[in-house]
Amino acid sequence: MAEAGMGRTERWQWRRAAEEIPDITSNRYLYEALAENKRRGQMMAIQARTISLLVIAVFLIYVNPKWSVLYYEAVILGFLLIGWAQAKAARVERSHLELGLILLDMLLMTIVIVVPNPLNDHVWSIAMQFKYGTFIYFFILLAGVTLAYSWRTLVPVTVFTVLVWLGAYFWARSQPDPIPEITENVRAVLFGQPDILALVDPGSILFESRLQEIIVFVLVAGMLALNGWRSNRLLIRQAEAARERANLSRHFPPNIVDGLAGLDNPFSLVREQPVAVLFADIVGFTKLAETTSADETVRLLREFHARMEACVFEYHGTLDKFLGDGLMATFGTPETTPEDALNALKSAAAMHRRIADWNAVRREEGKTPIRLSVGIHYGTVILGNIGSERRLEYAVLGDVVNVASRLESLTRVLDAETVVSADVVAAAGGEAIAAEFGFVENGLQAIRGREESVRSWLKPLAR
Repeated sequence: MAEAGMGRTERWQWRRAAEEIPDITSNRYLYEALAENKRRGQMMAIQARTISLLVIAVFLIYVNPKWSVLYYEAVILGFLLIGWAQAKAARVERSHLELGLILLDMLLMTIVIVVPNPLNDHVWSIAMQFKYGTFIYFFILLAGVTLAYSWRTLVPVTVFTVLVWLGAYFWARSQPDPIPEITENVRAVLFGQPDILALVDPGSILFESRLQEIIVFVLVAGMLALNGWRSNRLLIRQAEAARERANLSRHFPPNIVDGLAGLDNPFSLVREQPVAVLFADIVGFTKLAETTSADETVRLLREFHARMEACVFEYHGTLDKFLGDGLMATFGTPETTPEDALNALKSAAAMHRRIADWNAVRREEGKTPIRLSVGIHYGTVILGNIGSERRLEYAVLGDVVNVASRLESLTRVLDAETVVSADVVAAAGGEAIAAEFGFVENGLQAIRGREESVRSWLKPLAR
């Protein structure tokens, strides 16, 4: 009733919600993990199926070296073709075709087990087919399903197998005995021996044995489904970890992500440590945005952010956040190194080179060049999570952040492309390093909102 009036997509979403199936379309890492798991499982199933069927084909020739064995060899070929079709139809989402092919497997197996070989040149009782105990071959198909498909697929497969096998039993009981004379003679000889008679009577089909086969099959399928469910939970957790790792890589360079991934809780404690903080911004962006369309403005920002992000990660920095037409990056988070201040200077230089190359292209396209301003300060900051239980954000806090931001703003007043504090120069290696990057000492600078001035160095605008 709950599905009444729903479209096909709505019914699918409703079923997913009812079964607590994760939405794979919203998590490409989960989709890729499921697709890879399905592909590998399908390949393993096809290989195992092919080897098993070839072994059975040889075994049947060994136990029945007659022309009639060709019937079973042809059936084995049919199973191989069905397996190939299952591999071709494989997909991550539910597939009615795949399920139909699996059920065809079970149906064909039932027919082979119950119906006598039509190539046999002697009369054979249908009841005698059950006495060979060939139901065990169903477990080969069950193993293949377990390898290649979700644990949920085992449910319809198990139900279908039980129904088909019970149907085969009642069908066999309704068939006439093709050798009534032999049946009567056996019953006469073994009169008074019901247990022995039940085993050798050509017209007898023991329901208890069929019931035992079904119960064992259901129990095994249930255990396999439980194990599949556990594996699926693990796969989902791994996919979530991959997504979290990818999200982390948007803030940290790959080498730092590798280190963070190995920690149980790298951000559990608030701590203080020396960090180089860099602010970068597009000068005159508001005026520039007034002369461009919304689409062009967004495209410009995306290109700008991509170029700046690469410069941050290239020198082992952390992308703290994008700030509209600017960004904040830190060097020395989550772990400090002796090169943090120097890396910040290298990153700033790389940013200006990237902007210069980009401006050359923009001029050829008749677009306005971009002017980049950068400010860097070095000192002790506070690191830790801020926010609430529902929304946490890893933050870098302290006076260093404020000073770095103010130094970036001073580039407009000082006609400079980059302004850094003397603390950055000292931590990077001294005046020789500053000269190498083209910086000149600029003396004390008053910082808005701060009583103490900051000794600064600047790199003049390139003319």
